Amino acid sequence: MDDKTLETLGAISAATVTMQLLKRGIRNISMAGVRPLNDPPQPLVGPAYTLRYVPLREDLSVPEVLGQPDYPPRLAIEQAPEGSVLVIDGRGIADIAVVGDLLVERLKIRGVAGLVSDGGVRDCAEALAVGLALYAAGPAAPASVAGHAAADIETPIACGGVAVFPGDIICADGDGVVVVPKALAAEVAEDGLEQERYERFAKLKIKEGRKVPGVYPPNEETKAEYAAWLKAGEPEG
Repeated sequence: MDDKTLETLGAISAATVTMQLLKRGIRNISMAGVRPLNDPPQPLVGPAYTLRYVPLREDLSVPEVLGQPDYPPRLAIEQAPEGSVLVIDGRGIADIAVVGDLLVERLKIRGVAGLVSDGGVRDCAEALAVGLALYAAGPAAPASVAGHAAADIETPIACGGVAVFPGDIICADGDGVVVVPKALAAEVAEDGLEQERYERFAKLKIKEGRKVPGVYPPNEETKAEYAAWLKAGEPEG
C-alpha cells in the first residue's frame, strides 16, 4: 500500500470511509463491540497483520506455551511489520485478554501502528501508558490461555463480526474501527477526501440557514455554488 493512500485515509474519518464503501455495495465493514481505549481516541490507519485464536483446549491452553518461540502470538508480536495494525481475533470474548502491557510495549518499540481486537486488554492502565493506539472490547484480567488456544497468523480472521484479510486497511477513530478491502483503498481515500471537502461547504450553507434538502445531497443550484466556492479557494465564510 502506497504512503499517499494511507496518508489520505488518515486524513478522513471512519464515518466517511463507511459511506464510501456503502456506495460500492460493501456494508459489513464496521466492527461491533470494539472501541477506542485511549482517551482521547488515537486515530489509526494501517494494513492488517492478523492473529487468530480458537476455543480453549486443555493440552494447548497452558501457561507453558507462552515461552515457546513458535507460539503464534509471540510470532505476531515479532513479525508484524512497522506501520501495520495487529488485528487479533479474540472470538468476541471481552473478559479474556489477548494482550497485556509488555506485548503492547514491544509492539510500540517495533514501530507497529496499533492494535485492534474484539477481546480484552490486561494491565490496561499500563498498556495505555505506552501510547500505542488500542482498540479492543475493554479491560480484562485473565490471560489468553484462560479461554483461548492460539491458532495461526496472517490468515483471514473474524474481528467484531467483520472479515479481515491480511493486508486489508484498518481505519479507526472515535467512531469505531472500519476494514477497507485493499483493492478499494486508493479510490475510497480519493473519493472520501472529496466527500469531506463538500461536507465542509454544505455545513457553511446550513449555518447560513439553508435547509438540508437540496444541500445534502446537492441539487443543481448547490452544485454550481460549490464549483464557485472551489474556484474561490474554499473560503470558510
